[in-house]
Amino acid sequence: MGTITLLGIVLLVLMLVVGGHQGISGFLSMLVNFGIVFFTIVLIAFHFPPITVTLIASAVVLAITIFWSDATDNASTTAFFASIIILIILVALIIPVENWAKVGGFGLEDSEELEGLSVLVGINFTKIAICTAILSALGAIAEAAIAIASGLDEITSVHSEITAAQLMVDGVEIGKQIIGTAVNTLFFGFFGNALALFIWLTNLHFSIGGMLNDKVFVNELIAIIFSLIGVVLTIPVTTLIMSVRRGRVLAKKNLENNKEIK
Repeated sequence: MGTITLLGIVLLVLMLVVGGHQGISGFLSMLVNFGIVFFTIVLIAFHFPPITVTLIASAVVLAITIFWSDATDNASTTAFFASIIILIILVALIIPVENWAKVGGFGLEDSEELEGLSVLVGINFTKIAICTAILSALGAIAEAAIAIASGLDEITSVHSEITAAQLMVDGVEIGKQIIGTAVNTLFFGFFGNALALFIWLTNLHFSIGGMLNDKVFVNELIAIIFSLIGVVLTIPVTTLIMSVRRGRVLAKKNLENNKEIK
């Protein structure tokens, strides 16, 4: 039995014990999302438009991640629409920044592994960097959106007369509570992933300026910054959508009450 297989079985057992039926759903959604990402890579390798394929796959991944969660229909729908809006905003930021930074492709660190191999594979590596940044942000966006939407949905279920304005205030407060944890999770995840690169650059006596101009380091840093931006933007967007939906529900209820009075 391989290491990955063993760890996968341990994860499945723990998710079953802790999460029950929802734990199994989460594990299955992870497997499906892995298959979608793998299929995306295959399509890009066969020279389908990388950004177009990635955007379609991103929408599907967000839908599976959010709608397979244990959230209510109201929270899931709100979180999905908020995630799609944030995805569009991030794409509008990622494309020009990645083209300007020119960090696509391989760095000097990869020269030994690539020696004797051709990198002329007929794919624009800048577009690959754009796709990587988009895919890297999906998990953080979905997590933040479902956390905010579920919290606000729980508030509306307990306080049935809460107004849209009050819900907006509550959403901001919930966002303040989760934003620190989400940002630190991404931040330390980046440094943990790049620890070997830091040690390598330090042993080569790279200056701070040299590190900030290293292609591999900058590529990773840009991706994590976009994820952080996505998390921060998800909070007000999700809160706004939930507040608008709440306002419509109250308006409909008031209209029905007026009709009954008449």
